[in-house]
Amino acid sequence: MTEHVNAPLGTPIVAPIHHSAAYAFASLADARAVFAQRASGYTYARTGNPNVTALESAVTKLERAECAVATSSGQAAVTLALLALTGPVNGHVVASSHLYGGTVDLLTDTLAETGLTVTFADPRRPEEWEAAVTSQTRVFFLESIANPLADLPELETIADIAHRNGAVVIVDNTVATPHLFTPGEHGADLVVHSATKYLSGHGGPLGGLLVDTGNFDPTEDPQRWPWLTTSHPRWGDRSPVEVYGAKRALLGVARCKYLNDLGPCMSAITAHEILQGISTLGVRVERQSATAASLAATLNRHPAVARVHHPHFGGARQEELYEQGGYRGAGGVFSIDLNGVPEQVEHVVDSLRLIKLAANIGDVRTLVAHPASMTHCRLTPEQFRASGITGQTLRFTVGLEDVADLTADLFQALSVIADATESPAAWEHLPHTARATAHQQKDSFHDHH
Repeated sequence: MTEHVNAPLGTPIVAPIHHSAAYAFASLADARAVFAQRASGYTYARTGNPNVTALESAVTKLERAECAVATSSGQAAVTLALLALTGPVNGHVVASSHLYGGTVDLLTDTLAETGLTVTFADPRRPEEWEAAVTSQTRVFFLESIANPLADLPELETIADIAHRNGAVVIVDNTVATPHLFTPGEHGADLVVHSATKYLSGHGGPLGGLLVDTGNFDPTEDPQRWPWLTTSHPRWGDRSPVEVYGAKRALLGVARCKYLNDLGPCMSAITAHEILQGISTLGVRVERQSATAASLAATLNRHPAVARVHHPHFGGARQEELYEQGGYRGAGGVFSIDLNGVPEQVEHVVDSLRLIKLAANIGDVRTLVAHPASMTHCRLTPEQFRASGITGQTLRFTVGLEDVADLTADLFQALSVIADATESPAAWEHLPHTARATAHQQKDSFHDHH
């Protein structure tokens, strides 16, 4: 009879954390083969870990892509992508003028010091992208839903222009997430994520992902991408294409050269946390998208609001892109421009109670930011004009709170500019419970100020 006294009766539902910096080999021959990249395996946690691999596989599947590399932050993912595509040639990038401020800093400051050049173009005007192309252009970079103004790009047309000119299309899909949009099905070659945001979902871990959709094949124009298609001592006198295959060569270089040498790796614990977040991704982003659309519609009728930035209020073409461009939701980010002087704008922000002032997005908590003072504070006057951001712009990233509570908080804060409680038009579609809460919050606020 078989002994079962010490046998386990079940297995963990949640995967264990592999918290190890290094990996042991059974023989020197095995170690030699893995380090020389003639065999697969883990060498050191800087370039791989079982938890990180699980996250990379999960996001690859969500994006319907070929492979992925996890990094320490979204900014690191963007950096690895740009270095792998432009580093050896000091290439030129055409980038959206509606970008997250940290990406603008990276393009115009840090990577500019390496020789990279950039031209900005409106993501709604493909002709500007065509006009910006030079013989050195290697990358087109844009966002699937822009941060902070939530506008949608002419992605398929822009991707066609890029591919006709031999450029690779990188799409930042952080705001949309693969649950709402899959850029690889609309022309993107690479997709980047700040996994800190919606993939994680709770504002805790910091991480990023670089995803190869499988659309880019450097062997189709080997002379344009010699660092991917010709032999080099780094790869044992082979080419990256020989080592990794044509559709995985770029991310092979990103991982085994730039991630390995520069070290912006993701920890096992971070990967584990983000994977837990991904398990609720669909439920969260669908609720956040619906709440954001509701708040945007309400604020679009508010006398203190000059403009709402959301695909539903961006005009006929934005609505058409949303309905026919492959989007399954508009995301939880939207912005407003206030009717008010800077002091009033600041007073509105400081009056919010439920909504917290913070630079992150994708949290379960609703957050507000003033882009001109925070995420985009280093833009030049010209870049501000091109971006559409002003000193009156506030960005909201919607969490999971009750929409009536969020509406009430917004109304009591906006009363600094226009007394919402005396404006029937502003209150017309507000639920009675939210109306009462806003009255109470407003009265309490004034009692304490």
